Amino acid sequence: MHETRQYEEEAILEPDLPICDAHHHLWDRPDQRYLVDEFLADVESGHNVRSSVFIEWRSHYRPVGAVAMRPVGETEFAAEVGERAHRSAVAVCAAIVGYADLSLGSAVAPVLEAHIAAGRGRFKGIRNVATWDSDPQVVGSPLICPPGVYRQERFRQGFSVLADYGLTFDAWVYQTQLDDLIDLARAFPHQPIVLNHTGGILGVGRYAGKRDQLFLSWRNDLHALAQFPNVYIKMGGLGMRRSGFDFYGHARDYSSTTIAAAWQPWIDVCIEEFGPERCMFESNFPVDGASCSYRVLWNTFKRLTNGCSSTDKSLVFHRTSTKFYGIE
Repeated sequence: MHETRQYEEEAILEPDLPICDAHHHLWDRPDQRYLVDEFLADVESGHNVRSSVFIEWRSHYRPVGAVAMRPVGETEFAAEVGERAHRSAVAVCAAIVGYADLSLGSAVAPVLEAHIAAGRGRFKGIRNVATWDSDPQVVGSPLICPPGVYRQERFRQGFSVLADYGLTFDAWVYQTQLDDLIDLARAFPHQPIVLNHTGGILGVGRYAGKRDQLFLSWRNDLHALAQFPNVYIKMGGLGMRRSGFDFYGHARDYSSTTIAAAWQPWIDVCIEEFGPERCMFESNFPVDGASCSYRVLWNTFKRLTNGCSSTDKSLVFHRTSTKFYGIE
């Protein structure tokens, strides 16, 4: 049932609960500006956000120089944002996850070294997006990679270099590609990996109207993935268009109670399979802002963990992410 009230200003639940926002972006695009001022307006809207993890997404690249080195510009940008955001009580960009093309194989090492230098102590890991689907309604934009990236030999050569520098890996695939990540985790059992966006839930295009069937296959794949102790999961990203929930495009129309009721099965499985010590909440802002405000999103997450102990809440909201990314 569609709600007609505007819930953007609903009261903050558990306002003292410490939060590390484990996944957000900053960019300035023709269709959207979301830089540090916009982010601070969100994180300072009432929840006790202590720190944040900046995640790459093809922004602020160096305009010139070797192509492989251009993404280092995004790390330079995020590090400067973090250092200049001292007016806030929030440690913005306390951890930075950048992009390096791991398909370069062993030749990716100088790129990683450049990221580490540019991060000035904040650079923690690499994300290589490997989302692929044959349905353009799912992808929603030009494909950025071929299928099966995580299985490619050259990619794995580059992936193996992450351990030399103590770097983490953020994985982003759709739920139909989880086998690729399972195989990667099996091949590299000691590499810290975190799966983004609740495992890539799909509900649009050819996946529309198949929620129950897709839930079962996703749950089975998550169970298999959770057997690898080096793999963690970020709970969030369900506000994206491709997840197929009714809230997308109605950012002020639904309460955290209603959103939590829809998302509860997926979050319950994540916590049951991985345990709180390997689960972390992410805002995925500004992307998930298309479904609700920052204030409502974290209220939703708090409702989703109503049955958790205070220790488990401390883990999924703060301690798991700060430990994984080495945030002091």
